[in-house]
Amino acid sequence: METTTITPPGFGLERDAFGRLVLTDAQGQRHVGVAPVRAFPLSAPGEGISLVGGEGRELVWIDRVDQLPSAARALLEEELAVRDFAPTLLKLHAVSSFGVPSTWTVSTDRGDTRFVLKAEEDIRRLEHGALLIASAHGVQFRIADLKALDRASRKLLERFL
Repeated sequence: METTTITPPGFGLERDAFGRLVLTDAQGQRHVGVAPVRAFPLSAPGEGISLVGGEGRELVWIDRVDQLPSAARALLEEELAVRDFAPTLLKLHAVSSFGVPSTWTVSTDRGDTRFVLKAEEDIRRLEHGALLIASAHGVQFRIADLKALDRASRKLLERFL
């Protein structure tokens, strides 16, 4: 099946009784268990969304989420929120050592937690002073702006940059 770029409302989205996302394409065919995938999750999260079928093929390309009807947009954003779990790091309280691996104690927008940083390469610099830190368990912690952190947090973090 070919990828289709559809101008809304050329398709429908709904949840089935099992909570799976169901796409009804322009030909009326139902695709159960589709997954939305962002093309640019950090730099343009509301643009370029692919709806991928259970067999891994792209079924629909959505240029902009804000062009969708409100019900479809709400379902899509709900599904993406589950897939894109990336807490924002607000404060760095302590690190177990300045070598790696080290255990970090932090506050995030989802609460306080601890995680292990395996290697310094797990801290990625992004545009506009943002950082992405990958824990040993694969959780991605975001820092939107390094300069917005408090002085003590910046001082601890600078030892790893």
